[in-house]
Amino acid sequence: MYRVKTFNQIAAQGLARFPEGAFDVGPDTSEPHAILLRSHRLVGNDIGADVRAVARAGVGYNNVPVDECTRQGVVVFNTPGANANSVKELVLTALLLSSRDVLGGISFVGSLGNVHDEAELHAEVETQKKRFKGHELKDRTLGIVGLGAVGSLVASAALDLGMNVLGYDPALSVDAAWRLPSTVRRMEGTGPLFARSDYVTLHAPALPENRGMIDATSLAGFRQGSVLLNFARQELVDEAAVAEALASGRLSSYFGDFPSVALRESPNVFATPHLGASTTEAEENCAVMAVDQLRDFLLYGNIVNSVNFPQVALDPAGGHRIGITNVNHPGMLGQLTAVLADANINVIDMINKSQDDVAYNLIDLDTPPDAALIASLEGIEDVMNVRVFDPV
Repeated sequence: MYRVKTFNQIAAQGLARFPEGAFDVGPDTSEPHAILLRSHRLVGNDIGADVRAVARAGVGYNNVPVDECTRQGVVVFNTPGANANSVKELVLTALLLSSRDVLGGISFVGSLGNVHDEAELHAEVETQKKRFKGHELKDRTLGIVGLGAVGSLVASAALDLGMNVLGYDPALSVDAAWRLPSTVRRMEGTGPLFARSDYVTLHAPALPENRGMIDATSLAGFRQGSVLLNFARQELVDEAAVAEALASGRLSSYFGDFPSVALRESPNVFATPHLGASTTEAEENCAVMAVDQLRDFLLYGNIVNSVNFPQVALDPAGGHRIGITNVNHPGMLGQLTAVLADANINVIDMINKSQDDVAYNLIDLDTPPDAALIASLEGIEDVMNVRVFDPV
């Protein structure tokens, strides 16, 4: 039986996908083979000797010590795209609120609690409503930085609203390109995108090269009075530069999902408390995806959506399956197959993939691997671990 320790509350729809009787799952599970979590900050002591995988039910994984996991040969999963629609809808909310002073209007109406005469109330409303006049999104230009799962959904929704959409993504995948509407105009850099956009929304990962991408220099190229939206990562924005841009009028407003002390006193800053994935549907989708990936790895060794291991999937071919993780050095595969040949074991099927310094092998054998064979494989220098799976 596989043991899975959970941190945080994981949606029941996800937990139900663990086969009953084959998995022991819960917050009190000891000596786990895997860890399933949401926002809990994992530390090295949480990762016991038996842990084979960590699954994060969400996109961000800065709460998981990925480098330490990689050194131990532990696979780390996340769930890209599972909460994309939830984030998209929050971005659309911000777009609409930035073009119409709905929040100011609601606050104004709430301030009229001392007016009890209906005619007087309506007269006051008619007199003051011009203070909250806005404009339509139709025919305005939205610039999207990052055209992945969320960015492509935002692009489609903005086009449905009649907006002109510009997009920039230097690492656009083939799958993302297929999802992207053909009417999105691809830009060759952020500079031209910023210069032509009435609204800019960020959907880029917090890679080292993206940190602080919105700084004083880039903001100087924004249209006067434009709107910046950041529902991706707080680190993408130099908040001091944003505060200056708001004070000068270069930015008319800044909407984000990351409350900040640095921007608390700045005008026209609207921050939500990390609500991007805070919908029932997103939590369920993330849990289902995380459990499916974890289950498929523990049962069959397949890896999908790992942040530190290559993607590997091998259809069952019968026989007995082993998974081997090793340092990605030349000649390692030959050493592994030599051990199998010396043991007179036939390989039915196999796959070998690498990512950075890690290589991963799934091998189906015609003979059950015994303790001596596993010991021989583990004894090869730079082999990190050997896993034995139930017959496939």
